[in-house]
Amino acid sequence: MFDIDTVVQKLKDANQPKSEFVHLMDSFNDPYLVLIACILSLRTNDRTTYPATLRMLKLADNPKNMAKVKVEELAKAIYPVGFYENKAKQIIELSRQIVEELDGKVPDEIEDLCKFKGVGRKTANLVLARGFNKPAICVDVHVHRIFNRLGYVKTKNPEETEFALREKLPVKHWIDINTLIVTHGQNVCKPIKPNCSECPIEKYCAKLI
Repeated sequence: MFDIDTVVQKLKDANQPKSEFVHLMDSFNDPYLVLIACILSLRTNDRTTYPATLRMLKLADNPKNMAKVKVEELAKAIYPVGFYENKAKQIIELSRQIVEELDGKVPDEIEDLCKFKGVGRKTANLVLARGFNKPAICVDVHVHRIFNRLGYVKTKNPEETEFALREKLPVKHWIDINTLIVTHGQNVCKPIKPNCSECPIEKYCAKLI
């Protein structure tokens, strides 16, 4: 019988090593920092995103100062993250919006966060969970893949997975589930050739995909 509480606890007990970027995101308690770091991470691996985030934060770590940074300067700092020029424009523009239109405060509702150019549900949910400590389920490729592989949900894309988990996953697990599953996906349950012999939750896996 699939017991999600047991699965979550076994993943916690496994204490798998987190990437430097996941550690950094977990350390943020400022929704603005979560927001701009998550934008950098889109379509870019953690090894590249981590140092790029540190370089970005040397230029500015709040919306007021970031809005004053030149696009070319930010683009140079975050290179070689994917779409670095577009991301530099997005970060500076949303920083300006936060300062001029939102009284310097990052919105704490998913619908408002998704109004920012380049911000989708994945990013918005992570901001709510990590930045505001509000129950939200951030579904990336790891969460989508692994929950389908386990057989806990049967969905076609990350957005479907988010809404399926909202219906099924106990709220007490929402905030931490992304870090747990991403770390498991990076270490053991990889897209190709998952290391099932070392998986702490292998006996619960339906191996559907």
